[in-house]
Amino acid sequence: MAGDEKASLRIDKWLWYARFFKTRSIASTVCNGGRVRVGGKAVGKASQLVKLDDVLTFTQGTNIRVVKILALGSRRGPAPEARELYEDLAPVDTQKSRTTNSVGDTAIRDMGAGRPTKKDRRDIDKLRQGDG
Repeated sequence: MAGDEKASLRIDKWLWYARFFKTRSIASTVCNGGRVRVGGKAVGKASQLVKLDDVLTFTQGTNIRVVKILALGSRRGPAPEARELYEDLAPVDTQKSRTTNSVGDTAIRDMGAGRPTKKDRRDIDKLRQGDG
């Protein structure tokens, strides 16, 4: 029986050990909300057991994380130790945020959508002065 206990671990505990979520209760809420998938199947409970070589898919902020479990771990240790628990199959660095541009953190807006910006207003004023 002791071998079976070490062969699997609760999914919320593993996500917390691997430092994907700041607290175990946040990890539990994400799991209970059905926002985590194990091998393509949605998880309904935080108590679901995961084992080595399981592939987890979940969102973390605006990024979609896909990780393969390499080790179960026995504690929430430092970040370098946590990185040894998984292999990142879709690294965050390669994902591009859809709401920000490459220059900064300003949101990209479709032309003509919403209120005009200050630059748009200046361009409109230039057009009106040219026609007069």
